[in-house]
Amino acid sequence: MPRKLNNALTSTSVKNAKPGRHADGGGLHLLVKQSGARSWVYRFMLKGRSRDVGLGAAGSGGLSLADARDEAVALRLKVKAGIDPLEERDEAAAQTLAEAQAAKVVGMTFRAVAEAYIAANEASWRNDKHRQQWKNTLITYVYPVMGDLPVAEIETAHVLQILEPIWRVKPETASRIRGRIETVLDNAKARGYREGENPARWRGHIAQILPARSRLTRGHHKAMPYSDVPAFVRALHAREATAALALEFVILTASRSGEVIGAKWNEVDLDKAVWTVPAERMKAAKEHRVPLSPRAVEILESLKPIESEWLFPGAKGGKLSSMAMAMLLRRMEQDCTVHGFRSSFRDWAAECTAYAHEVCEMALAHTIGNKAEAAYRRGDLFEKRRRLMADWVTFCDNGGTGAVEVTPIRAGVG
Repeated sequence: MPRKLNNALTSTSVKNAKPGRHADGGGLHLLVKQSGARSWVYRFMLKGRSRDVGLGAAGSGGLSLADARDEAVALRLKVKAGIDPLEERDEAAAQTLAEAQAAKVVGMTFRAVAEAYIAANEASWRNDKHRQQWKNTLITYVYPVMGDLPVAEIETAHVLQILEPIWRVKPETASRIRGRIETVLDNAKARGYREGENPARWRGHIAQILPARSRLTRGHHKAMPYSDVPAFVRALHAREATAALALEFVILTASRSGEVIGAKWNEVDLDKAVWTVPAERMKAAKEHRVPLSPRAVEILESLKPIESEWLFPGAKGGKLSSMAMAMLLRRMEQDCTVHGFRSSFRDWAAECTAYAHEVCEMALAHTIGNKAEAAYRRGDLFEKRRRLMADWVTFCDNGGTGAVEVTPIRAGVG
C-alpha cells in the first residue's frame, strides 16, 4: 500500500520542480508545464467521479504553498459536506454574469439602442433623406415618450401613447414610426436587452387596436390639374431662377424632385438626349433612363456654363436646395406640390393619350406590380417612352388645349 502523502512539498521543491504533476497530499497538486509555468490544482472525489479544480498560479505573483494548502483544506470541507466546488464556482460565475447583464439592461435605454441601430445600418440606406427621416421622427415623436426608458420596460401603452395622437391625422408618418419602433425593439431583443413579444408589432397586436391605414383618409401629394400645366409652364419661363428651370425639368421629365436635384452632368448624354439615373438614387433601386425632349436639353444647355458637377446648382455652391422648388410654388401662389406634377402627367397620359399602361408606368419609374409580367419584361420601352414624353412636352407647350395627336393602340404604340 503506497504511503499517504501529507505536506510532501516544500517552498524549495515548488520552485525547482520539473515539468509534471507533483502531489503534496490531501488532494493538492502542483502542475508544472514544459514552459516552466506553475499552478495549483485540487483533486477531489465526489459521487464516484474524480475531478480537478484549479486554484491559481503558483510561485512568484501567485499562491504560496501555505496559501494553496489553506485553499485545499477549505475545499476538502465542502466536498465532505457534499458540495461540488466546480459546480459552486460555475453557479457563482453565472450569477455574476446575470447580475452584470441585468445592470447592463437596466441602463440600456430605447434611445441608446435606436442610436446604435442607426449607426450600424445607415450606411446601407439609399439616401440622406431616409437617414434624416429615421432620426427626425424618433427625436420628434418617440424620444419624448420613451427615449430614456429602459428598453426592457417598454410596453404597448408606451407605443400607443406615441401613435394614437397622430394615427388619423398623419397616417403615413404614424405607420413609419410604428415600423421603426418595432425594428428597434426587435434589435434590442436580438441583443439580449429585452424579452417577450414586440409591443409595436402590427399583425395580431397593434392591428387589433388601431384601424388599418387603408381605412383612413390617406394624404396625397396635391397635384395641379393637367389642363393648368401649360399655363404654369409659361409662367415659369418668365422666371430666371435655377429653381424655375429645375421645376420645369421635373415637369417635362415626370421625375421625382430628389432625382432631379441630385442629378450630375456625368449622368447626361446631351447628344443622345438621355439622362441615366443610377440605381442608388432611384426609389426602386434600379437604373432608370429618361428620354430628354429638345426643351429639356435646352434647359440643361443653358446651365452648362455654370461649371458645376450638378445639373441644377445652388446659389452658394453644391446642389440646389431640396426646398427651392417648393418655395417657388409657394411664391407663385400654387396650391400643389412638386411631386404632384407626376400625378398631373399620369392623369394626362390616361385621359388624353392611347399609350399602354406599362409605358406610362415606366415613364414614372414605377415597378411592375404583376410579378409574372415583371419576370418576363426585360426592356424599358425606351423608344415608346420617348414618344410619350415628346407628346407630353408638346401638350405643355400648346396652351393647354389638349390637342395632342397620338397614334392609336391599334397602330402599334404601346
